[in-house]
Amino acid sequence: MKKFRKVLDGLTTSPGTIGSPTCGSAASTPTAAPTPREIDVQEMLVSENFQICKTVRHGFPYQPTALAFDPVQKIVAIGTRTGGIRILGRPGVDCYCQHESGAAVLQLQFLINEGALVTACADDTLHLWNLRQRRPAVLHSLKFNRERITFCHLPFQSKWLYVGTERGNTHIVNIESFILSGYVIMWNKAIELATKTHPGPVVHLSDSPKDEGKLLIGFESGTVVQWDLRVKKADFRIYYDEAIHSVSWHHEGKQFMCSHSDGSLTMWNLRNTTKPFQITFPHGKVGKDGRKESCKPILKVEYKTSRNSEPFIIFSGGLSYDKAGRRPTLTIMHGKAITVLEMDHPIVEFMVLCETPYNNEIQEPYAVVVLLEKDFIVVDLTQSNFPIFENPYPMDIHESPVTCTAYFADCPPDIIPILYSIGAKNKKTGYSQKEWPVSGGTWTLGSQTYPEIIITGHADGSIKFWDASAITLQMLYKLKTSKVFEKPKPSEGRAADLAEEDPFAVQMVSWCPHSRVFCVVGISAHVILYRFSKYDGNTQIVSLDLRLQGDGEDPVSPSETENNPCFSDPSCHSPQHPPASPGCGTPDGAKDSNQCLKVKSRPVRMPPGYQAELVVQLLWVDGEPPQQITSLDVNSAYGLLAFGNCNGLAVVDYIQKSILLCMSTLDLYGAADPYQRLTRSPRKNRQSTSDFCMRGLSNFYSDSKKRIRTSYQSLTELTDNQVSMDMERSKSPTSVPYPTSIHNDPRILPEPVASLRASHYSPVFYLLDNDHVNGHCTSPTSQPCSAGKPRLPVGPEGPRLTRRGPGRPPFRKAQSAACMEISLPVSHTEGYASRRAMLQQLHGVSMYSHDEHHTTSYCWTERESRENSFSRSRSSSVSSIDRDTKEAVTTLQFGESYGRKNDALPSPCLWVGTSLGVALLIPISIPTDHEERLEEALTVGPSGGVLMLKGSILRFASLDCGGSLIQSPYEVWRDPNAPEDPDRPRRRKLVNFSPSSSQEACGDGHLAVVCSEKQAKVFLMPSQTCLFVHNITESSFVLRADVVSVCNSICLACFCANGHVMTLSLPSLRPLMDVNYLPLTDMRIARTFCFTNGGQALYLSSPTEVQRITYSQEMCDNLQEMLGELFTPIETPEAQNRGFLKGFFGGNAQNVDREELFGEAAAGKASRSLAQHIPGPAGMEGMKAAAGGVVGDLARARIALDERGQRLGELEERTALMMTSAETFSKHAHELMLKCKDKKWYQL
Repeated sequence: MKKFRKVLDGLTTSPGTIGSPTCGSAASTPTAAPTPREIDVQEMLVSENFQICKTVRHGFPYQPTALAFDPVQKIVAIGTRTGGIRILGRPGVDCYCQHESGAAVLQLQFLINEGALVTACADDTLHLWNLRQRRPAVLHSLKFNRERITFCHLPFQSKWLYVGTERGNTHIVNIESFILSGYVIMWNKAIELATKTHPGPVVHLSDSPKDEGKLLIGFESGTVVQWDLRVKKADFRIYYDEAIHSVSWHHEGKQFMCSHSDGSLTMWNLRNTTKPFQITFPHGKVGKDGRKESCKPILKVEYKTSRNSEPFIIFSGGLSYDKAGRRPTLTIMHGKAITVLEMDHPIVEFMVLCETPYNNEIQEPYAVVVLLEKDFIVVDLTQSNFPIFENPYPMDIHESPVTCTAYFADCPPDIIPILYSIGAKNKKTGYSQKEWPVSGGTWTLGSQTYPEIIITGHADGSIKFWDASAITLQMLYKLKTSKVFEKPKPSEGRAADLAEEDPFAVQMVSWCPHSRVFCVVGISAHVILYRFSKYDGNTQIVSLDLRLQGDGEDPVSPSETENNPCFSDPSCHSPQHPPASPGCGTPDGAKDSNQCLKVKSRPVRMPPGYQAELVVQLLWVDGEPPQQITSLDVNSAYGLLAFGNCNGLAVVDYIQKSILLCMSTLDLYGAADPYQRLTRSPRKNRQSTSDFCMRGLSNFYSDSKKRIRTSYQSLTELTDNQVSMDMERSKSPTSVPYPTSIHNDPRILPEPVASLRASHYSPVFYLLDNDHVNGHCTSPTSQPCSAGKPRLPVGPEGPRLTRRGPGRPPFRKAQSAACMEISLPVSHTEGYASRRAMLQQLHGVSMYSHDEHHTTSYCWTERESRENSFSRSRSSSVSSIDRDTKEAVTTLQFGESYGRKNDALPSPCLWVGTSLGVALLIPISIPTDHEERLEEALTVGPSGGVLMLKGSILRFASLDCGGSLIQSPYEVWRDPNAPEDPDRPRRRKLVNFSPSSSQEACGDGHLAVVCSEKQAKVFLMPSQTCLFVHNITESSFVLRADVVSVCNSICLACFCANGHVMTLSLPSLRPLMDVNYLPLTDMRIARTFCFTNGGQALYLSSPTEVQRITYSQEMCDNLQEMLGELFTPIETPEAQNRGFLKGFFGGNAQNVDREELFGEAAAGKASRSLAQHIPGPAGMEGMKAAAGGVVGDLARARIALDERGQRLGELEERTALMMTSAETFSKHAHELMLKCKDKKWYQL
């Protein structure tokens, strides 16, 4: 049937109909149509101008697992559970790498001052990364086949890596060749033969500071063995009753400290290893009965010495169990002082930063790097109060869950300095005054340094402005929208039942950088308008209330018309006195026309920055909360604000603080409605239906309070089947069983059932077949049901409805764009693919998405085959739809255009896009005189042109006849709180980009670009003739579309649900790029993806990270010079000369030639089945370059010479060191001889 319909669509399409507004071409290439005159536009962009690649990743590494620090290069590396690595240096040096396997990173080891990094992953693979290039790459990999890696240790200036395994064995890997040595320390040789139990996995490996030939091995069971590498036997063995978590040496190598699972620290002396000479419980107190408190394990301890003070003992954990609710702690013991630092999140790892990289010297610790689950801090150890350093990295993006994003490139140059200056006044104090200790790498400004700003909206109602210029990210300014409202009181109205945590969550934003007008949409169906001022002010916030609750399926009676003027006559709506709605006869009926939030009624003092001027709220109607707002646009030149939802459209004049238009989507058409809408039976018994509504809501609220929290607090996602309501238990007169054979047509439903569906639930959309993938809905504005047919499942207790209707609470936990940890429940039946479940998750729970095309839609999770259902087309071939089809406003845009076909001059208009693929053009009459604009009422005439596309409308844009983008007009910013100048009256200065400015070049008219989730069209205005059409996708749908500038030209950029990123030329809609770049495995990407000018885009790659990408070839070419250098040539600090006496009495560390011990000549080859060597991409390139013929021989000879020269250099250094030691010895011996020359033996 699907193929047959496609054939019919192809037959009904002819070249002559391409220019028709109801074109339904299925061609995949743009087709020209007959036009009144030729449009001659020279398009500059070609496919060679486009290439897609990742640029930089900002934010905190999600789910961190490992930490490493290079004390010479002063760079830090963080590994994650998903196989990612973030390498950080000075501000601007920020590199992200990803293991192809995606396995969690267990441990990181820097080759100190060598520009390399070793990673151990959960798939038992070791990787060697080359950091001497701006984009690090894997040189070698070593896959262990029979043993699992548990711990790694790489001594300073050694090329031999010790690897401990779960079986208790210790293997040795050559870092240069990444091949296993034949030298293996087996667990049964390390412990005594009389020991019958296995010691457990290796949890610690370290070489003795006193002798490099001694290796300390710690086993999980409490066994510690010092292994002599030369003689291949154990020097001593320690057996302790408690499990060991970590070991730390004293720098002299005569004692070490262990941390244990019972919260104790033990000190061991090498002279007597039979028992520890000191056992301490730092947080364990002795009770009155003489028993010690049980404590949590001390997971890690570091024992560091200082030259001028007592040693530092720093550890994590160890608190007593009886102190419930205590936060994770880091304890610093310095002499007799014990300082406990409480952390906001669990500690993943910490490292003490010391002045020297040598483990046999006095360490001199100066800072502690602490990696938390959701934060990264550095503690200053040089000050007694241990302050933390101010973090220069943007690690607090996720301070509150991110709910929406916006990206603005090429902003006005003055906007970033002024935002920074105002935001700097509110910075926190109390930080350490010293410089940030992670200062490695180099970074310089690249060639592309135009101003860029990223805006993030958050679940707590806060909004952050970030400076994103030159691929960096720095916090500029933070705005809290919650300060506009009173704090919700549990005793007020429904607030006791709706006490949810995120009523101020930001849903979408609209910002004009030139006029600095900022508009915010919140989850509670409110819109806040902000104006920017450099001065503080004490202003009264104006609040407007309106009802945008459509009931388009019911005929409106005269009494209802009188009580609901916002749908019958917009002009009679008074903003100060919102109309009362008819009572529904329930106890909650008295709460109709309630606000979701209460705006502060008193004058509010506002600091410099963005100051709230106007708040527009949608009201509760008939006991139902308002639908969430799905589209928004604001225009400073017109002084107008427009927003819409699935019920209708509202236009507000924010200059006069009045409502111009409040109308349902159906009424916007007037006589120009393109659909023949079928009437249906009126609703019966309104009172009982409303009673059922409120009973259903109460069930919803009681269920929502029982949500199971995810590990990420404040990031709960509401799922559909958790809100199921038993029809029989509702006790409503309308609660009748559903026949299982009932289909979508409401005309065959019993009247009570039809009335129920009409009042409480949003009706389904009817879909085209190509809106489904394998029988599952893939349209963001439609029901994710199989082929458009709602399921009416029957459970054991009777019919149970499993979808969520519009009567859902306005206060709810914010479903952030970062919260995608819980998948929607899907029936695990045959044929359900993961992609279908993913798409259902995207469109079934659209609680608040910044994507303007997302409307409220609902999920059905019951199994139903596609064959026994039907769907209706949204294309022009079937022009009749049911009256109950909700048509949401999906996108809005103000601009100059021709409202009607016979208009001679352009005028202010509002473009309205709907979920049924209809583009409406609404002309607006605005006085041009400044005084008249402040006093005279504006007129809005919803009787303009109607254009048709397939799929929900996503984006509008206007081009002049030369193909250049026409920007929306704006008002030049002026400070509303600036002092008045009597000589210069304040007047509005407008910048207008009217199409009439290009009339000399191409006569009259302009081009209108309209993009939907399925296709794009270019119309000639005012004739509304379709010039070009391109079907973007058939099997998927477009999530985000925007007209952007690339290489001094413009194109249409699209991101599809199947992960494809596409660009189309304008105005011909010629495909320029189509890359399957980003597999949509996460709904977070769909909700936060956004394009901007300059060929850039971003999305939230994890709940805590923002990924920026580019699709411009020019930027890809210049990316290398924009990235920071991780490695800088630094001379390795020399080891301290410990003096003759210490060396004479055995104080100097003994060196060992590991090559002689572990090399193939002495130890032999390792078993091939134990580990497999895998050359990395960078290593393969080197092998290919050195392979074959004379070139290969020369390359090998050069490598051999380099190695020989390196060894000769090392030999020369050792010889010089021996000569120095000999001279010192000779000098001291001569002095001693002179001193004792004339003394008798009894005088010595």
